[in-house]
Amino acid sequence: MHWLATKSIFVSLPRWRSLALLLHFSARRFNALPSPLKQGDRIRSFKVERVLRGTTNATKKSKESKHLSDEDHSHVMWWKERMQLCKKPSSVQLVKRLIYSNLLGLDVSLKNGSLKEGALNFELLQFKSRFPREVLLCRVGDFYEAIGFDACILVEHAGLNPFGGMRSESIPRAGCPVVNLRQTLDDLTRNGYSVCIVEEVQGPAQARTRKGRFISGHAHPGCPYVFGLVGLNDDIDFPEPMPVVGISHSAKGYCMISIFETMKTYSEEDGLTEEAVVTKLRTSRYHHLFLHTSLRHNSSGTSRWGEFGEGGLLWGECSGKHFEWFDGITVTELLFKVRDLYGLDPEATFRNVTVSSEKRPRPLYLGTATQIGAIPTEGIPSLLKVSLPSNCVGLPVVYVRDLLLNPPSYAIASAIQATCKLMSSVTCSIPEFTCVPAAKLVKLLESMEANHVEFVRIKNVVDEILHMHGNSELSSILQMLLEPTWMATGLKVESEILVNECKLISDQIREMISLDGETDEISSFPNIPGDFFEDMESPWKGHVKRVHAEITFLQLDRAAEALSKAVMEDFLPIVLRVKAVISPLGGPKGEISYAREHEAVWFKGKRFSPSVWSGTPGEEQIKQLIPATDSKGRKVGEEWFTTTKVDDALFRYHEARARAKANVLELLRGLSAALQTKINILVFSSMLLVIAKALFSHVCEGRRRRWVFPALVEFCNSPENESSEEISKMEIIGLSPYWFDAAQGNAIRNTVEMQSLFLLTGPNGGGKSSMLRSICAAALLGICGLMVPAESAVIPHFDSVMLHMKSYDSPADGKSSFQIEMSEIRSLITGATPRSLVLMDEICRGTEMVKGTCIAGSIIETLDRIGCLGIVSTHLHSIFHLPLNARSTVYKAMGTEVVDGQTRPTWKLIDGVCRESLAFETAQKEGIPETIIRRAEELYLSLNGTATHSKKADEQFKHLGADSAVNGFDVADESLKRIVVGQVSSGTETGNPREIQQREVESVVTIICQNKLVELYKQKSISEPAEITCVMIGAREQPPPSTIGASSVYVLFRPDKRLYVGQTDDLAGRVRAHRSKVGMQNVTFLYVTVPGKSVASELETLLINQLPCRGFQIVNKSDGKHRNFGTTNLSLESLTFHQ
Repeated sequence: MHWLATKSIFVSLPRWRSLALLLHFSARRFNALPSPLKQGDRIRSFKVERVLRGTTNATKKSKESKHLSDEDHSHVMWWKERMQLCKKPSSVQLVKRLIYSNLLGLDVSLKNGSLKEGALNFELLQFKSRFPREVLLCRVGDFYEAIGFDACILVEHAGLNPFGGMRSESIPRAGCPVVNLRQTLDDLTRNGYSVCIVEEVQGPAQARTRKGRFISGHAHPGCPYVFGLVGLNDDIDFPEPMPVVGISHSAKGYCMISIFETMKTYSEEDGLTEEAVVTKLRTSRYHHLFLHTSLRHNSSGTSRWGEFGEGGLLWGECSGKHFEWFDGITVTELLFKVRDLYGLDPEATFRNVTVSSEKRPRPLYLGTATQIGAIPTEGIPSLLKVSLPSNCVGLPVVYVRDLLLNPPSYAIASAIQATCKLMSSVTCSIPEFTCVPAAKLVKLLESMEANHVEFVRIKNVVDEILHMHGNSELSSILQMLLEPTWMATGLKVESEILVNECKLISDQIREMISLDGETDEISSFPNIPGDFFEDMESPWKGHVKRVHAEITFLQLDRAAEALSKAVMEDFLPIVLRVKAVISPLGGPKGEISYAREHEAVWFKGKRFSPSVWSGTPGEEQIKQLIPATDSKGRKVGEEWFTTTKVDDALFRYHEARARAKANVLELLRGLSAALQTKINILVFSSMLLVIAKALFSHVCEGRRRRWVFPALVEFCNSPENESSEEISKMEIIGLSPYWFDAAQGNAIRNTVEMQSLFLLTGPNGGGKSSMLRSICAAALLGICGLMVPAESAVIPHFDSVMLHMKSYDSPADGKSSFQIEMSEIRSLITGATPRSLVLMDEICRGTEMVKGTCIAGSIIETLDRIGCLGIVSTHLHSIFHLPLNARSTVYKAMGTEVVDGQTRPTWKLIDGVCRESLAFETAQKEGIPETIIRRAEELYLSLNGTATHSKKADEQFKHLGADSAVNGFDVADESLKRIVVGQVSSGTETGNPREIQQREVESVVTIICQNKLVELYKQKSISEPAEITCVMIGAREQPPPSTIGASSVYVLFRPDKRLYVGQTDDLAGRVRAHRSKVGMQNVTFLYVTVPGKSVASELETLLINQLPCRGFQIVNKSDGKHRNFGTTNLSLESLTFHQ
């Protein structure tokens, strides 16, 4: 057979016109693709360079390298460095066959190493010259192949075996099957490589001519290969995009520029500290790192910046990684390098999305971020994890992480807090919040590779925006989310424009794409195996509405019918004849079968010979049988037969199928092109939903943990008001460690009223470090507009929150732990202002005690003079004997108590000084031998005579006890307040049977529950009567945060129109559990909140027993017998139902 039946994107001859259009668009859009190739065209050189002929003379080889330009020579040396990093034995052997005289690394004297014009290697060299530092994969038949340097990388990092084994007479070659391309690309990008993919032009080729090839796309770390996705049913995971990063230095401080090639955006953060830059480098992955020569200018006057003084931390971060130097105007030069790196047009523009850092707190220092778990750190409780539910993953987590690492301005923080407060009080169901990476939207739409799966997801995004706008409770939340979204995207979009554009996008997609329940039927005929049509049509049918491709679909239907008729006329008589005379002892068998590998329907006869069967009924048909052949004309096997008529009908069917599929793909690409003008709206909308989901999730978890919203106070702009009490005061009542769940009652709460610097003492294990971490976390959450682990709080909007904990040495940098500590403290002191919060834990422990105490005292004086809020904790009790000039510093301690003759910590913050370290008790508790403990006590007593002055000094301080009672956290019971009934989606029709059933159930449930509550009130079972109002949770919606911790009775509307009645204290979790079952993904719920679990249990049983009396089918009717509830005298006859 000679029809085109490939698995690639271009499947038939009728698609040549669409192919040319695609290639033209790709070349224009990416600026990385050559102009469209016609049949038999040769690839010409993309840059002027001399292509070297092969030679076996070693002397000539050395001369060849002289013809490399300086630029190409630098690229070859770059590859040479990577070849030297190869460790696998197979890749090491391949490296030995390379020479470094051309961009491919080919030795032209080896087999298949020719670089003559017209050879495949020559063609690949031209592609390589465009992207010299990318791994080149070229489609050759059913494989993607690589040669030279690229083959070595595939063997080393993708786990592939070299072609031809380890024979030394051939050039290095390796590759992967077409079906394994994405896995290979993932392996390469995961190891930091970019990949250039070259595709073959699919179709018949003229004799003795090479197939045309073109660059179909690239895969970069953080940016996957999307070519061909439009024709697939699959989705593709989009990792977090990785920018190109440039760092420079100026009088303002460090500057960090991030450029996203996919988004065509860049941002510039100026005035950063060295620690902030290092934190950003460690918390985000980047594709390439460029360092500006301004970093070399340091106090030492050497080119090794950071050799002395400032810059050492950044140098230590960068020195172990690959980076390149650049000079000139930072943004201009870096954009030039990005255009060159990605092969973009020199005129390609990038949008500046820089958000002004004015009035924004400084980004978190590295030590602060690690010590509260904003950056995952072993042994440190993660603030990020406890701020969100465990089932919240992906983009919302990334948003909260970035928010904590880069706190917003007061205005944005206030907007976030106001939004969270509204979210905490809504009673209607909330959308599912579809989260789509902005980079994915841009990449798929600009490359016109978005398939129907992505369009459905895009429609969900804009529909959820419209849902929020149309809901009275959610519309105000939508309005408040505009400012945080602007900060996250750099895009300013007004509410009215956003809603109008979302309506247009939704309408465009609804008009073109087949949505749920709008699928086209697959062709089906009784004489043809069903799998044949399923495989041929299901991958693309049902993606667009038939009305837009009516002509090609009609042609396909006719071709399928003609094929069925041909099979029935030519094969069916033979099958019937074989069945009539078949021998039960193993006679010949015949059937109409689907040859999946060849995409054909043929007659398959085991031990069947047409010549033997001649002269019998069906003789004419048997005479027409010919051996079946594949697309290259080769005989398939002894059992497969066809006829000329079936062959022709099959060919016409495949042609019609190819035209219909091409039409569908063309329509999908056309929709992508139409939505390209809406990319900014889609980016803004998707980010808004990500933020909404992140904040809703945070509010849900905060309510569950009984956290509260702090009063966020802004510092005055006038210097004379900076020192006022209202501004410089932080008050946190009922503070608990953020990693404890206060809802479970296992946290000891403290009250912190801070107007100046605290000097904190306390025993080992007494909670000093926990106190500092807790205060740091509460302050950071507060200035971000989030809930805090306390009973109430007033938190100033600090310009920086800095936490210094224990330091460790760095042998690689040649620095002791004390050196590291001093470097970190230098950064904290130089960055501290009267508006800062500075927290230091047990400073100056890594050096001689007397001088360490004096340094600690001087640091305290400096912080006191600055006037910042903060805490310095210490075990250096001699510091109290120093003549400190620290008038505002207040002495605080972690309390202790004596129980059964032993001193134990209370973990409560009190006034005064604590000189008891509990060192011996702590050592003994941790397993230090008793003999060592006793000897230590003897040595301590021997020093007692010299410590008389310390005892006298102790008498000058009083331990002021604190109330040991821990106040519980009272949450106002909102369950008895009136709840507004959730609105049903405006897209449903009043005559919909499902909606009618929901209204009937809602009416019955309301009356039954209301009357039961009145009865319970009369019996004094509940304190006050509650008004029942039902709330609907539609498909792709979820319960509001107000249901957390409240008892609810719910009714589940199953797809089979039967009901399930249940009760729970975790409605959101129960909804997720039900929807996780097969076929239940989009079920709807109706629920009411009631006062208490016992009431919920009674109402559950009552509804199970009485709903069937109204004609509703209950699937869990047996649950009504499990409890002695629901036996009320209430009769249905006495109830009036409203239809």
